[in-house]
Amino acid sequence: MNEIVILSGKGGTGKTSLSAAFATINNNTIVADCDVDAANLHLILQPVNYYDRNFTTGSKALINYDTCTNCGLCIDYCRFDAISFHREKVTISEISCDGCKLCSRICPSHSIQMIPSDKSRWYAGNYRNGKMVHARLAPGEENSGKLVNVVREHAKKTAQETGWETIIIDGPPGIGCAVISSITGTNKAIIVTEPTNSGFHDMKRVLEITANFKVKTVVVINKYDLNESISSKIENWCVENNIPVVGKIAFDPEIVMAMINCQSITEWKPESETSKEIIRIWNQVKTDKCIIQR
Repeated sequence: MNEIVILSGKGGTGKTSLSAAFATINNNTIVADCDVDAANLHLILQPVNYYDRNFTTGSKALINYDTCTNCGLCIDYCRFDAISFHREKVTISEISCDGCKLCSRICPSHSIQMIPSDKSRWYAGNYRNGKMVHARLAPGEENSGKLVNVVREHAKKTAQETGWETIIIDGPPGIGCAVISSITGTNKAIIVTEPTNSGFHDMKRVLEITANFKVKTVVVINKYDLNESISSKIENWCVENNIPVVGKIAFDPEIVMAMINCQSITEWKPESETSKEIIRIWNQVKTDKCIIQR
């Protein structure tokens, strides 16, 4: 099984556009959208879902005021400062509540219930080149790393059932818990950066994580021609640190037009220089050319 994760140190670098292009180059491809906090790859690939499940991220405390005696014991024990007196009654802040259940256990009148946070959902479906697993973390809910694990496990199960070898993982931006869940156990990582100082800095942070997990890693510079000075700086730094830069993609307004029409650039303009460069990058990554173990 070949799991390839596409990452970026910050949002807006073109990570999802590149993931969509890779996903539509060949057939019999499995895609896992692990950017669960802001999933949007499904808008391009338009999967027809055959699987739809809720995901419980935890629970929140709720007070039954019909039986609550306002004793305040829960306030004393809450280590997250989520409970307080407000307008002469005990009040729980839904935002601050961590769902640890301690208040419900020590409440002498049994007036606190734990309500599951189950608004998040995950899906599996067919798209035009294969199968896709994706998810949506509901606003305010947590455990994005755990939801990423659910998406990845179902993608691997689908690969085993179909006999298809390639899983493309559209990872979240940054270096948080969901990113670590997206990287763990993968074969290769592609980091998409842009020619800005912030893009350069955040690329280095992601490279530190992939190095810690000993994942084969390469870099793609997107929109490199918007600032060729910083693009050269990024490329030179990668050469000095033995990190392959497998491609440089020029700024192309047609990528936006492709997304508006729910297509990848390799579908929308297959003969364009952008599409040719992306296909060349994909063939390098798929065949392990120019990829090193970090």
